[in-house]
Order: sequence, then structure tokens, then C-alpha cells
Amino acid sequence: MMLQRSISVLSACKTSSPPKFLLPFTRNHSLLILTTLSFTTRSNSHSPNRHKIRAFGTAAAAAVARNGSDADTFFAEESVSWASLGVSDGISRALSNVGLHRPSLVQAVCIPSILSGTDVVIAAETGSGKTHGYLIPLIDKLCGTSDVSESDLDDQKLKKHRQISLVLCPNVMLCEQVVRMANSLCGDSGEPLLRVAAICGRQGLPVKEPDIIVSTPVALLNYLYAIDTENCRRSDFIRGVKYVVFDEADLLLCGSFQNQVIRLINMLRFDEKQLSRMRNAGSGEQDLSSVALKVSDTEDEDYPQTDSNVEEDEDTDDNSDVENIETKSEVINRKDWRRVRKIYERSKQYIFVAATLPVNGKKTAGGVLKRMFPDANWVSGNYLHCHNPRLEQKWIEVTTDTQVDALINAVNNGMSSSVDSGSGIVRTMVFANTVEAVEAVAKILTGAGVECSRFHSDVSPEERTRNLIDFQQKGGVFVCTDAAARGLDIPHVSHVIQAEFATSAVDFLHRVGRTARAGQHGLVTSLYTEANCELVSAVRQAEKLGLTMEKAFSRKRSFRNKLKKRGLSKRSDAPSIRSGVLA
Repeated sequence: MMLQRSISVLSACKTSSPPKFLLPFTRNHSLLILTTLSFTTRSNSHSPNRHKIRAFGTAAAAAVARNGSDADTFFAEESVSWASLGVSDGISRALSNVGLHRPSLVQAVCIPSILSGTDVVIAAETGSGKTHGYLIPLIDKLCGTSDVSESDLDDQKLKKHRQISLVLCPNVMLCEQVVRMANSLCGDSGEPLLRVAAICGRQGLPVKEPDIIVSTPVALLNYLYAIDTENCRRSDFIRGVKYVVFDEADLLLCGSFQNQVIRLINMLRFDEKQLSRMRNAGSGEQDLSSVALKVSDTEDEDYPQTDSNVEEDEDTDDNSDVENIETKSEVINRKDWRRVRKIYERSKQYIFVAATLPVNGKKTAGGVLKRMFPDANWVSGNYLHCHNPRLEQKWIEVTTDTQVDALINAVNNGMSSSVDSGSGIVRTMVFANTVEAVEAVAKILTGAGVECSRFHSDVSPEERTRNLIDFQQKGGVFVCTDAAARGLDIPHVSHVIQAEFATSAVDFLHRVGRTARAGQHGLVTSLYTEANCELVSAVRQAEKLGLTMEKAFSRKRSFRNKLKKRGLSKRSDAPSIRSGVLA
């Protein structure tokens, strides 16, 4: 088959070289150089009470160190059961019914920590079981409190004392995924153990009195501001929230989500302080609901909001803005709160979950967590920011003349590869950096006789959902932006291809994390150009030496400037676009 290029192949543009076949469509995108990720097992010297960052000190982890990839790198040792972690018999049976007979390494560590009631930061590699790692102990807690309350309280008090778990995710698809995972855990009757609902957009709660609410930050704020404050419904709702999970915490605590998330944290912590003060003053429960929660009362000088744009990222699927609420006169003297804000009785538990978590620097997600939650217990995965031993990686340097052929060959080789899901269905994900790049890659693959589906922000939510379900059920080739790289759990992806190399090491880690999940093996093929060499070299060196990718996340100005200078020079030296067609 003759391949005449309507579009030329990859060229250099900043640090991630967009292909020349994408240049007619490519817009300028700023280089994202992320701050250093430095993970340590030592406590911070300035915070003596801070819990240590814990690695998985199990026999299975030790076996991995001794025997390499031949050892089990996903499951905890065989002697560890759900019951040994403190999980109730009913939930253990529910887990077995969905095929979860043993906990993973990350679950074996984080479940006891969450059950203990302390704030927890879970920083573990993709595909390590983090979602069930926080859902299981929260469902266990909620089921336990529900059983006790129903026997001891009348209907009015039961409603007043209802405990709610709140899960915040960066986009609607992740919210829906968490809801499905929670609803899959059923009791002996076949019904879900708890009522779970997602708040997305402005439709409100689809389930009456849910036990677990999953939402994006902006949708939750809209819901809270829509509640009638004069009847204290908003303050009652916030008081009922006892457990708060921030899934993809590094994304939620930085960038466009930061204002919304900090605002919510301030509201929740203000309620903790208010409740603590009422209890210490000897006030009864009747007095606790007599003060309506005002927007101005939730401000805290320790956790200021930034000036960044509050709109969601392009993959959020929730374009509504937070409604403005008139600020009424303050009921509480805020100076009093500032004097006692450090000393109050805790009544909520905060859990932060991420697969990449920068910790160096005050503005990184880890730096924010250290400052806001200094006593949180940190749980770190064995392969956080490291090479996954179950992952085979192929690196192919390409030029403008070879990239299209290399892409098509990689897709065809992956479809016939022995790295398979075991079910006879082969799933290949092809990543590109922009919407325009995804469209160009899809056009090239279609012209080469390869059927594929697309996933990016310009595709309607309905079509995105349909394409994702088809890919999960039927397999095939799935061409996407990084909107599909975070959080989405697509089982048995056998091959990941980077048609364009990721613009940062964080994006690289999330992309490759779509395969080799939950103990499976996988293949990653990365196409890169000379303009990507600095970033690729840092990633490959870390892989070779078995180190974390600190150099790829470096905050050093020399490394950042070197990448920028190299990218700009490559873009200026890029050859002009040639005309032709794909046949």
C-alpha cells in the first residue's frame, strides 16, 4: 500500500514534539514543567507529630526486591485477608462475590489507616487498587454506624445524625466510575450495601438520603448554595459529612480546581471548629443547628484562595459556574475563631488519593497537604513514580519521515502481540497531546485500514461514554488525549502507544498506568523525536537505575531552561509542511 502523506510527520514544538502531520491543526501549548517529586520515609523535621510516609513493608514487597518481577507485585501476602485488616464479615463476602478475594499491597496498608480514623494521604502507582482501598473502609464505617443508629434513635434523630461520606473527583466520568464500584458491593439480599449518588451538573441528588455522595467540586458547591440556608439545611448537610475523599488529589489541589477545593475544605473545617466550640461550651445539640453557615464564615486565613481561574479543565464535563451568594452579616466573631482555630476537636476524616504527588515546594499538591494536614498518615506505594516490573517498554526514536509508518506498525504489532488480556480481546490505547492531534492520528489509522474510536473534549459526552463502553466490552484501538489517562479503570488494556510523547513526566506516568494494572502485564510503545530526548533520557535513566523519576520532575532551572531552549530551537528548525494525501 502506498502511503502518501497529506500531512507531514512529527516536528519539534517545545518539549513535546507535535507531529508534522498535526502541525496544520496544532495550536501553541505552553510547556508544563512540573516541580520535583521527592518521596522520603522520614518525618518532616518541622512537624514532629507528622506520621511517616509508609512503604508497603510486607513479605510480598520484600520478595519483589529479592526476586524481581517473578514475585507478586500487586497482591499482599497470602496470610493477609480482608478480616485481618479489620473489614467486617458482610463486606468481606461482598468483596468475594465480585471476585476480590485478596487485598492488594496498597489496600493492605491504607485500609487499617482509614479505619483508625486518622487523616490519610495515599500516594501509590496507578492500577494498585486505591479506589477500593478507600471505599472498603468507608463502607465498613458507614454500615457500622447505620446499624447502631437504627437501633438506638428514632426517625427524627436518625435523620439528624446521619453520617455521609463525600468523594470529590475532577470529572463526571470518574464520579460515575466510583458510583459503579461502590454499588457493585452488595449484601446477601443482592442489594447494594449503601445508597450511593453522584452530583453532576445541576440536577441535585438522584437518590434520597444517600450514604455516599460523589461529585465534582463545582457541582457540589452549586448544590450547597442551592440549599435553603434559612432552614439550616446547608449546615445540617455539612455537619453530616464525616468522611471526605479527594480522588486525584494532585489535580484537585492545583490549577483550576484549587479555589473550589480550598473553599470546600474551609467550609468543612469551619463546621468542625463550630461543633467543637459548642461542645466545649456545654451547649446541647439543639443549639448546634441554630447558627446558619454563612459563606463569609468559612474563610480561614491559613488556607487562602488563589487568584486562578475557577473554571473546570476541559475534561471536567461540568461547565456550570459556582453561583454567587449574598454575604449576610457574620454571626460569629471571626477573631475568636482565629485565636482557637489550631485547637479544636476533630469530627471529620480527610483522605487524599493520588498516583502522582509532588511534595517539594509550597505550591505543589504535596506541599499544600503538608501545610494543611500536618498530622496526616502518608502511605506510599512501592512503585510510586518508578518503573512497574510488569510493564514492558519499547522506545522508538522517529523523524518526520518515519513517524507515520512507526505508528501504524506499532498499532498492528500490538494487535497481534502475545501480551493479551486472557479473554481473547486486545485493547490498545493511543495517546496524543491535543484534540487536533487525536483527530489526525485517527484519520491516519483509518486510512491504513485500522478501525478506531476517539475520546477527547470535543466529542460529545454521550459519544464519549458510548466509545468508552464499546472499548471496554469489544476492545480495539482507542485514540485519546490525556482526558483518558487519569483515573479511568479500563481492565485488561494490553498495549499503550504514545503517538506523541507526553509533555511531562506526570502525564507519562498516568498514560503508561493504563496498562499492567491489578497484577496484569502490559506493553508500552513510546514514539519520540529529538526534541523529546531530554525528557525521555531522564525517564529512561530512572527506569534503568530503578529510581524515581526525580530528574524528570526537576525544579532545577537549568533543566527547565534546557528543555525550553531545545524545544524552541527544534521548532524554529522544523521543516515546512509538505502536501500530499493518505491513501
